[in-house]
Amino acid sequence: MGSRLISGDALATSLLISLDQPRSTRCHPLPHAAPILVSEPPSTPCEATERQYAAIPVRIRDGHLQVMLITSRETRRWVVPKGWPEKKLNARGVAANEAFEEAGLIGTIHKKPLGTFHYFKVMPSGKRLPCAVDAYLFEVERELEDWPEKHQRERRWVSPSQAALMVAEGGLVSILLSLASMAVDEEG
Repeated sequence: MGSRLISGDALATSLLISLDQPRSTRCHPLPHAAPILVSEPPSTPCEATERQYAAIPVRIRDGHLQVMLITSRETRRWVVPKGWPEKKLNARGVAANEAFEEAGLIGTIHKKPLGTFHYFKVMPSGKRLPCAVDAYLFEVERELEDWPEKHQRERRWVSPSQAALMVAEGGLVSILLSLASMAVDEEG
């Protein structure tokens, strides 16, 4: 019998699972949970030349974990908020700032990334730029009605498993499936 996911306004009141421990001891309160490191295998054809930082926005609703996806501006694919390094912000700051600018979210970003995924950024010139993206769990506390890119993007809350079906990047799919497996295990 698995642990139940505790409902509440803050994801910090829920339980997440550290997969590197035996089942009987692997449930931890979220602030103390070991990060789940998921990344594309080293054999990936993507030799990343650029680094980006992403937020994986999450919340608990009706006792279930949800992830927010947004559409990209040009291709309208489902993605997570992400952006380029900025001189005045560290990696976590960039990820949190992108969650605000691209999705209108305010919240708490975790200190360590959940994992890294790779993709090709298609530049206006048509050039495909290989990127490695460090993805940080972002616990949503507020969802704004108005935000900088509101008229350029769509946003949607879905289950982690549904999110994994909606995104195109294999490494991001792996990260989302790790969240989905934790949520299913916890719901028993």
